[in-house]
Amino acid sequence: MKQAFKSKVPFILIAVVLLWVKTYIVYKTSFNITIESVKQEFILFINPLSFILLIAGLALFFKEKGMKRYLIITSFIVSFVLYANAVYYRFFNDFITIPLLFQSGNMSDLGGSITELMTPMDLLMFTDVVILIALAKWTPQFVSMSTWRPKVRKMYFLSIVGIFLFNLGLAETERPQLLTRTFDREILVKNLGTYNYHVYDAVLQSKTRAQRAMADGSELAEVQNYINANYKAPNDDLYGVAEGKNIIIVKMESLQSFVIDNEINGEPITPFLNELKDQSYYFNNFYHQTGQGKTSDSEFLLDNSLYPVGRGAVFFTHGTNDFHTATPNAIQEKGYTPVVFHANNKSFWNRDVMYDSLGYEKFFDIASYDVNEENSVGWGLKDEEFLKQSVPHMKELQQPFYAKFITLTNHFPFVLDEEDRFVDEFDSNSRTLNRYFPTVRYMDESLKTFFDELKAAGLYENSVIIMYGDHYGISENHNEAMGQYLGKEVTPFDNAQLQRVPMIVHIPGVTDKNPKEFDTVGGQIDLKPTIKHLIGMETKNDIQFGEDLFSEERNDFVVFRDGSFVTDEVVYTKNACYDKETEEEVEQEACEPYMEKAKKELQYSDKIIYGDLLRFYDGTSIQLDESKLDE
Repeated sequence: MKQAFKSKVPFILIAVVLLWVKTYIVYKTSFNITIESVKQEFILFINPLSFILLIAGLALFFKEKGMKRYLIITSFIVSFVLYANAVYYRFFNDFITIPLLFQSGNMSDLGGSITELMTPMDLLMFTDVVILIALAKWTPQFVSMSTWRPKVRKMYFLSIVGIFLFNLGLAETERPQLLTRTFDREILVKNLGTYNYHVYDAVLQSKTRAQRAMADGSELAEVQNYINANYKAPNDDLYGVAEGKNIIIVKMESLQSFVIDNEINGEPITPFLNELKDQSYYFNNFYHQTGQGKTSDSEFLLDNSLYPVGRGAVFFTHGTNDFHTATPNAIQEKGYTPVVFHANNKSFWNRDVMYDSLGYEKFFDIASYDVNEENSVGWGLKDEEFLKQSVPHMKELQQPFYAKFITLTNHFPFVLDEEDRFVDEFDSNSRTLNRYFPTVRYMDESLKTFFDELKAAGLYENSVIIMYGDHYGISENHNEAMGQYLGKEVTPFDNAQLQRVPMIVHIPGVTDKNPKEFDTVGGQIDLKPTIKHLIGMETKNDIQFGEDLFSEERNDFVVFRDGSFVTDEVVYTKNACYDKETEEEVEQEACEPYMEKAKKELQYSDKIIYGDLLRFYDGTSIQLDESKLDE
């Protein structure tokens, strides 16, 4: 091999080293990957190498001109994949999946958010490509462009296999059964690397596509047995308390609980919500459970009491599944008219398809509103205008109705017109956090106006109004600034607690007379049984993983999509167990009783979605006669 290389450096190895070193630098500067030992650092360093060697090695089958062109194009494509992950990670603290790429229909609406995440320094991510172009054009004396003999090529590819197996072996010592038991993409990237993770993701994509074709009703039996064994009876005092009343659900965009009863620069951030919760049933330990689908995931959780999928969004990946058990479908037997109000394009998040599957009769999308430059900002129609213009549509609906509202203004990148500012920005090194407070305050004011409009329209008294935050607004990438605001260092325990979102149930004539604050640990998956019980609908035969938030028998337990969970005593996150009272890390034994339950529920829910298993269920029993199945 020395004779083949002589004193020159092969062009292919220059390309490999540049991309390898760049990838590691991006790992350390763009991703917040937790490293706990020298071995983990070494795994992180070597994990891009096998893929880079493999993809670059294909150049060895080209002649000089073709080899140059191939390596330059390949380096650019791989660099772009790395860059796309870095930009996505800046806000979502997550990595791109293949199902997410199929959501390209959203890109036209995401323009402002993506631009906000990009910086001029990003051009440095393609420095190695520029270097390769220069070397290919001028070919300095130290660079070799010669082809390799078959024997040398064979040694090259055998070394790739060895490096990959060495990497995988080390990774398995850190995380046993890495490829079969993890729900956390960060763990996969930390141990296998970004590129190998994407290959693994492609394999999973192929596997999930085959699951529906292979599924049959017998798979649902085990799931149903688990759900039946964990059924919790409703609260007798509240069962049917809202029967016949309109159900108004307001999904408050990006609203986290830390702003409630809190201030910015001496001014209250949510004065209306602070007052409303004191006239309502308020849940102070309620968590969002969304994955990559964010707002659409929160909708899916609300209507189905199933977990979102770990990759992409159910609204896109399984929008045509059978969801006849979803609340909008089921609630019609009680005479309810299910509708959605959201001033966005109807195809965004594939809503026009998914809403049909869920059973909504009408979608008031952007075409239902008067939208212009004066009443729009950021993602579209301002919340105040959106909610005001929605009330006349509500008055035309047959009552009782089940109406879901999705707000927009408090959405990243948190842009707001000067005339809509009620509080000043925060002062930190995070523009995202700084601008978050004024948009939250604006949304709060818009909600106050909405309540006034409901009262003026005569809709308030005969309605149950349920309001909750749909997902986080500030990711852990802004922990330093968040720590400055909270006056403390943000730990993994705090990160888990920051996933709490406000949850308010307001029933005029009921909650204002006897308001109550609940410290019940719950999440968005619990909304479906809670709502159905409030209007007097039994859920004993429902395929669901949530429990009525008011049930006196319920478990204080909430599971996140990555397998983390929270109970009334412990928090399990980032592979560590924390005592809730002391906020200190404790031995894993304290969390172990709940680990299997969390894993099982996520797996059962995935099985239902990927296999489209609800098509086999008629509401009371599992249908096993294949001749009656709609394939």
